[in-house]
Amino acid sequence: VVMMLFVIGLELEPSLLWKMRTSILGLGGMQVLVTSVIITVIAVIIGVQWQGAVALGLTLSLSSTAIVLQTMNEKGLMKTDAGQSSFSVLLFQDIAVIPMLAMFPLLATQTISSTDDHTTIVGSLPGWAQTLAVLAAVAIIVVGGKYLMRPVFRFIAQTRLLEIFTAAALLLVIAIAVLMTQVGLSPALGTFLAGVVLANSEYRHELISDIEPFKGLLLGLFFISVGASINFNLILDNPLLILGLVFGLMILKSIVLFSLGKFFKINTDQNLIFSVSLSQAGEFAFVLFSFAAQSMIIEANIINIMIAVVALSMAMTPIVIIIND
Repeated sequence: VVMMLFVIGLELEPSLLWKMRTSILGLGGMQVLVTSVIITVIAVIIGVQWQGAVALGLTLSLSSTAIVLQTMNEKGLMKTDAGQSSFSVLLFQDIAVIPMLAMFPLLATQTISSTDDHTTIVGSLPGWAQTLAVLAAVAIIVVGGKYLMRPVFRFIAQTRLLEIFTAAALLLVIAIAVLMTQVGLSPALGTFLAGVVLANSEYRHELISDIEPFKGLLLGLFFISVGASINFNLILDNPLLILGLVFGLMILKSIVLFSLGKFFKINTDQNLIFSVSLSQAGEFAFVLFSFAAQSMIIEANIINIMIAVVALSMAMTPIVIIIND
């Protein structure tokens, strides 16, 4: 996902991103808010504690960046209204993961002794210092991408050795991912930002062609890991419950997305593609659910069921898109 967002960033010019600000903030923000509220209310009604219900609502409001963008690219839909709207919503969701991760400890129902306080270089710093570290990391990416990386790539290009250029491209992506992880931000968001900064670079096409094979391999591994995470014994023990939750979640999200698409004046055929494509839960749900388990926000048996629901909804997405076609 990190590699994929870097490539997507390279294909986007900052001016285009600015033009899309209304759909990113409006459509993306409304989707996360409305879906979160509805799922939270349903969870409270069926007896989940309000803290766990909020965590469930926020987590299940997200969709799968990897599956949706890969499918849109394969079908040549990225330039259509459905593709642009999907991208806007997914970008907002990826940004929204950061405040969600910050919010989860506040929802914890009991204090737990954490051994993870110092896993990042800013973990032991006070709040204001953490904020400064985050801003500094973003500034390093923007300034470094604009003024430092271009002469570096120009120098590397003069060697005429493709291997060095490939190694430099990989080093850039990995270094940014590590930097963002160390300041507690999403590495996918950091590499996307770096891609956008380098989108006007004369070496954009070389970077895309160098990263593309690695992106394909890692996406393949990602899809295998999604399949491997499905607990089939749990599904066999509760088939009606889990399948009911999967279809219920996908139908609910489709209705919310279709309604928002109508509000934002997306025509019906594009709106159907948009709402069906984003109806699944996303890969960040695995991260958020493990975080919720550590913070004891949601009961373990609920998390096990929801992980199966998330994985199945992701596996169902290509089938649902084919049916829509």
